[in-house]
Amino acid sequence: MTKVAIESKLQSVGTSIFSVMSALAQSKGAINLSQGFPDFAMDPKLVTLVTEAMQRGQNQYAPAPGLLALRQQIASLVQETYQADFDPDHEVTVTSGGTEALFCAIASSIRDGDEVIVFEPCYDSYVPVIELFGGVPIYVALEFPEYKINWDRVKKCVNSRTRMIILNTPHNPTGTTMSASDFHELAKIVQGNRILILSDEVYEHIIFDGQEHQSILRHPQLAPRSFVVSSFGKTFHATGWKVGYCVAPAHLTKEFRKVHQFVTFSTSTPFQQAIADYMADRSHITGLRHFYQTKRDYFLKLMAQSRFEPLHTSGTYFQLMRYNAISDKSDRAFAEWLTVEKGVAAIPVSVFSHGNEDNKVLRFCFAKENATLEKAAEILIRL
Repeated sequence: MTKVAIESKLQSVGTSIFSVMSALAQSKGAINLSQGFPDFAMDPKLVTLVTEAMQRGQNQYAPAPGLLALRQQIASLVQETYQADFDPDHEVTVTSGGTEALFCAIASSIRDGDEVIVFEPCYDSYVPVIELFGGVPIYVALEFPEYKINWDRVKKCVNSRTRMIILNTPHNPTGTTMSASDFHELAKIVQGNRILILSDEVYEHIIFDGQEHQSILRHPQLAPRSFVVSSFGKTFHATGWKVGYCVAPAHLTKEFRKVHQFVTFSTSTPFQQAIADYMADRSHITGLRHFYQTKRDYFLKLMAQSRFEPLHTSGTYFQLMRYNAISDKSDRAFAEWLTVEKGVAAIPVSVFSHGNEDNKVLRFCFAKENATLEKAAEILIRL
């Protein structure tokens, strides 16, 4: 049989590090603190609600923008949380996970030669989509070890070709958060130009130490030019449901939905209905920060006896740890060694940068049962 070759549109893209490390962990029977998913069950009430929706016959296509009941709940939550009014009919779209929302926002906005500023280390889905649609990623490194944005560097990158700036707060993989002063600087940079903002806020409700999440939606100067993406998978411990959403002004949502209808068209109907019903009790959301801060603090307590150096985590369910006192291996080599030889899997942070900047840091996911964290820490403190 003759093979007909195609030229790859994403030549530098391989299997994601999350899949690689999870597969390695599974093959070696290692404790998986690499990929960001909980190892504990979601609330049984959610299972009941989705079952009831299925039994009522809600098993056919939902409207492309999402069930109205869920879009209304999202708009209500945004108003309560950020004092921002968005129309559920024209400014809220339910998507098949946050990743689909990120894809649609970039696809609807970026054309050949458009430059997109991304901050590294960055989540691995941004750059391939930028390049897929002919955009040019412009990399700005977050300043180690605090992983803060140097806005002077950003200003130097802005020119007439700059079309979008992608933000992520709370930030994956570092666990840092943006401040009100960060948004003040951003507002000055985009004033009077055509720059769009894509704000990845999928960990918006997982924020610690009494902080207030600085969503783009809080900022009247920035919200009119922004796509804001979030995820119920992170919020309700249901990553496999793949339900996310995008909030954006009507003129941006119109273009976003043009892409969305040809990517997934719509998202699972019973899952949407279950989430809409579940959201009626806001404690399922407001209690999340305490739940995960308790886990963060417990993991840090367990690791206090180790030679790992924790970096400050103010959001997400990830904890960065420096290991330079333990090994001089590269972070990828050390992560593989740790998985194969010691039985604990983590993610090397260098893979989130195009130049593979290696600061001898690993990312550990603490969205795990306490027993899982205890078993992992027992191994790690012996290194």
